[in-house]
Amino acid sequence: QLQLVQSGGGLVQPGGSLRLSCAANGFTLDNYAIGWFRQAPGKEREGVSCIRSLDGRTDFTDSVKGRFAISRDNAKNTVYLQMSSLKPEDTAVYYCAAGAPSLLLFPLCVNERRYNYWGQGTQVTVSS
Repeated sequence: QLQLVQSGGGLVQPGGSLRLSCAANGFTLDNYAIGWFRQAPGKEREGVSCIRSLDGRTDFTDSVKGRFAISRDNAKNTVYLQMSSLKPEDTAVYYCAAGAPSLLLFPLCVNERRYNYWGQGTQVTVSS
């Protein structure tokens, strides 16, 4: 079965850090473009970041630039979203997704229609 399994997340104080994991079962994640999305309560899902499979280039929405980073561990078939200096407005359910390779950057790389496989989502709550 082809699936993405997410882990990480939880409750963190403002200014804290969290790392989200996105592991692939049944396919090789390195061959796919990866997007991270989030959905805050009462809001539409939005694209947060993406990483290209062809060259590993990453891109981010302006609100998280300098605070979030993406990395891959090909040996573990896993992609990570490292989040630092977290703010209350980062509170949301976070999703990873995998899609066909492309050379697109933000915002085109987070067009949801480009993604075939989705993780189950994980809650991130930033609160004191």
